[in-house]
Amino acid sequence: MEEKESKQTLYLVMGGRVSDPRSVTFTDPESLHVAGVYSTYENAVEAWRSNAQRTVDDAEMKYVIVHLHKLLDPGA
Repeated sequence: MEEKESKQTLYLVMGGRVSDPRSVTFTDPESLHVAGVYSTYENAVEAWRSNAQRTVDDAEMKYVIVHLHKLLDPGA
């Protein structure tokens, strides 16, 4: 009996100071705030929104959602 490997989705929410608010070039990558890794996109969006709203008055702070599963399995 052949077992199928389930594809796990993982989302990383992180943020930090950027050189230009229109980009994702972080000025100090070593000081990035990692909000967490989430198994659903909905939970990742909730964490992203919470952190982004907390820093809304600082135009140089940016939070992003990274699709880790796409980095771990680029052929998928």
